[in-house]
Amino acid sequence: MGQEHPHPRAYGTFPRILHKYVREEHRLSLEEAIRKFTALPAQRMRLTDRGVLKRGLWADVVVFDPATIAERSTFSSPNQLAAGMQWVLVNGVPVISEGHMTGAKPGRVLRGAGYRTASAH
Repeated sequence: MGQEHPHPRAYGTFPRILHKYVREEHRLSLEEAIRKFTALPAQRMRLTDRGVLKRGLWADVVVFDPATIAERSTFSSPNQLAAGMQWVLVNGVPVISEGHMTGAKPGRVLRGAGYRTASAH
């Protein structure tokens, strides 16, 4: 992400949930956490072609080690990638490869069913 000073959760929200609430506190199963990160928001935003891995749908894929995933970002050093995060593919293009950012930016903005352009007002 940017060179600026973001909130640590810009890098660490999902790794924090996986580390703290799934692995340490057992408040969520791994499967339920993944559903809450993927299928549930897609469903709530009515993005019918996203949120699950299925032939013919769009998918970003994250490959991580559930035994070691943890946030590393802090308020004093927020631009830290998570531990245990090996690969992130966006539109099939690696943006994290073997734990390192590639510099690729293949994503695009998604607008849900409720989005209206300025000209629609």
